Amino acid sequence: MSAAALRPQPAPVRSAAVEACLREMSALIGDDGLRRMFVRCLPNTLETTVITGDGPEPDAHVITGDIPAMWLRDSSAQVWPYVRFAREDARIALLLRGVIARQARCILLDAYANAFLYDASEESEWAGDATEMRPGVHERKFEVDSLCYPVRLAHGYWRATGDTGIFTEAWAGAMLRILEVFRIEQDHAERSAYRFERQGGNALDTLSDGGRGTAVAPRTGMIWSGFRPSDDRCERHYLIPSQAFAVVILKQMAEMLEACGRAQAAADALALRDEVEAGIRRHAVVEHPLRGTVFAYEVDGLGGATLMDDANVPSLLSLPYLGYCPASDPVYQATRRLVLSEDNPYFVRGRCGQGVGSPHTPPGRVWPMSVAMRALTTDDEDEIVLCLRWLAGLHGGTYLMHESVDPEDPRVFSRSWFAWANSLFAEMVLDVADRFPRLLQKFRA
Repeated sequence: MSAAALRPQPAPVRSAAVEACLREMSALIGDDGLRRMFVRCLPNTLETTVITGDGPEPDAHVITGDIPAMWLRDSSAQVWPYVRFAREDARIALLLRGVIARQARCILLDAYANAFLYDASEESEWAGDATEMRPGVHERKFEVDSLCYPVRLAHGYWRATGDTGIFTEAWAGAMLRILEVFRIEQDHAERSAYRFERQGGNALDTLSDGGRGTAVAPRTGMIWSGFRPSDDRCERHYLIPSQAFAVVILKQMAEMLEACGRAQAAADALALRDEVEAGIRRHAVVEHPLRGTVFAYEVDGLGGATLMDDANVPSLLSLPYLGYCPASDPVYQATRRLVLSEDNPYFVRGRCGQGVGSPHTPPGRVWPMSVAMRALTTDDEDEIVLCLRWLAGLHGGTYLMHESVDPEDPRVFSRSWFAWANSLFAEMVLDVADRFPRLLQKFRA
């Protein structure tokens, strides 16, 4: 019997707080279809993706859904809507502590990997990639955001509960390793041993120049990233949404390191934060011929800039959601107008909705995540209602979210079980309930 066949299977995690939320929201949401979507999406991660470890310490392996591996990014985002319940629900708190602890172990195993197997007995389908694959690693695409998400999750949990028990030696070691890798990747060409090539298949899955990637300027202050949060390769390796995310989480990391008595490491995190921010301001704020001063999506520090956005988070659209800037920021607003228009080559309009897509999926597809993110980053009630209406029409009869959807025929979609998208949709509905509850009462698809 294969190691994969012996892998423990996800088992439902029951939460009294989540069940109470489902009842409360069901009474609030006026539209039957939207209510059904929320009731299916909010508990989807809890019901279908969690494998709880059997050791004495908290441990939770969270798969993405239809891919039975744990991405640092996806697992963080999948459980993020549950942070609000952690103080009142011991089972949710235990789950989050388990995810935080496992993520720390994953980072210590390989800080350049983006996805991990349940344990070292399994063999990855990507074991043949030309990179330093280690037992327990599923995929080794280096993505700056993969190291940002676990910091955000730990900080959110700590702030919600005051629980300093997550600040273990292993967790602190993972934070120090993140700082070390970020420092190395500020000068990728000279200091980094990381290389990645994948034979055959999609060109977006492999780095050029013998796995080194395209040329960038050294020592810009920014952090080199091999791949985007879509797991597609960067074309210019200073990926600005991920740089902005790093600015946010380095401050959060410093707060946590200070709280657990590591003042020097906290100071190092803040110094690195300032360098990354200076690099963004120096290289990534550019002029668009129609939209004015905007943030580029990727830059190389040599004068080259890519003007677009991708649906995966971090994205330029998501910058206020991540905490990098207020939604009212003039550069963000100009960037948002670019992103949500045909000036962005991955913006799609269709009969049933509109939103940002990705080169990761076929042309002409909307990612529901981008529609949810649009609602999460605006105070315009009419715009939020539009987003709710589009999402209500894009589930393709499943009442769940998908990776990408044909907005002309929502029955055509990719990934029927994509837990991150379900969690982000649920988070968006909860956000609307917090800010504009009457919209949910009155909305009809």
